[in-house]
Amino acid sequence: MRNIAKLTILLSVLCGAVIGKQPDKIKIGLCTDVHLPTMHDSEYRMTTFINSMKAEKPDFILEMGDFEIPDQKLAYLVDIWNSFPGEKFHVIGNHEMDGGTSKAKAVEYLKMKGPYYSFDRHGFHFIVLDGNDKKSPDVKGYPQFIGPEQVEWLKDDLLKAEHPVVIFSHQGLSRVKGAEEFYGIENDKQIQKILTSHNTANPSHKVIACFNGHSHYDYAEKVNGIWYITITSMAYHWLGDNYVNIRYSAEVDKNFKWIKYTAPFKEPLFTVVEISSKGTIKITGKKTEWVGKTPWELGYPETQKKYMRPEITKRKLKF
Repeated sequence: MRNIAKLTILLSVLCGAVIGKQPDKIKIGLCTDVHLPTMHDSEYRMTTFINSMKAEKPDFILEMGDFEIPDQKLAYLVDIWNSFPGEKFHVIGNHEMDGGTSKAKAVEYLKMKGPYYSFDRHGFHFIVLDGNDKKSPDVKGYPQFIGPEQVEWLKDDLLKAEHPVVIFSHQGLSRVKGAEEFYGIENDKQIQKILTSHNTANPSHKVIACFNGHSHYDYAEKVNGIWYITITSMAYHWLGDNYVNIRYSAEVDKNFKWIKYTAPFKEPLFTVVEISSKGTIKITGKKTEWVGKTPWELGYPETQKKYMRPEITKRKLKF
């Protein structure tokens, strides 16, 4: 009888533990397209982000590319990033290789595991992809492609995943409807097919969301059950040669020649993303203003207003 009583108590404890099990949750500090070499106030922007993250205490912080080129003159800005006491992760953007720098040097400079990698945290599996593979050796300009070797790695990594999957990349894995230009990888349909097929076969550890930067858009769309979420730049939106405007001063323009081709954000934009195994993705909203004239005052196509804004939209998404 004593053994039966002990067994009953043990079963009660185990059942209580199962019934009372808390959902898996994770909190991520997220930013993208910081463009540290471009902006004159990058130290302020990076310090603002890190101070905010120290207060928020996310499980890790991650930037989704176009952070900084390997340059010891700018190393103090990376030191600010590294002052965050928790875990930190990088994604390779296209501008990491500016000035003839190799991808290998960029990876080494940022102390990354590699240009693509994965890790598990708090009941979720995270994949970082590299959208800078060359489709062919003669490709000129910035490549936007995930090559065969990385595709096979992705398939294998998904097979090994034991938790719901979240993917980070610089270039988008889906096409923004109505955008003037497609900023994502060229083989987006191939990658989407891989992700959708994985979800059909593995509903318990399916891909729930893919986050990206690159386009400096603010956008979210659900495609075949997967959220594709674009986070806008910390710093600005690129306008180009036809919309040049001096935003700050002649001295700033002299020392930071690319700013006049942009529409900068007055305050740095970044977000905190909270994901719960109960099926929700919460994105903290943050809003600021354009510096100087708006893109529309300079004649930029107003069709882009719904994507181009100095804001990260507050969202609660269900998966």
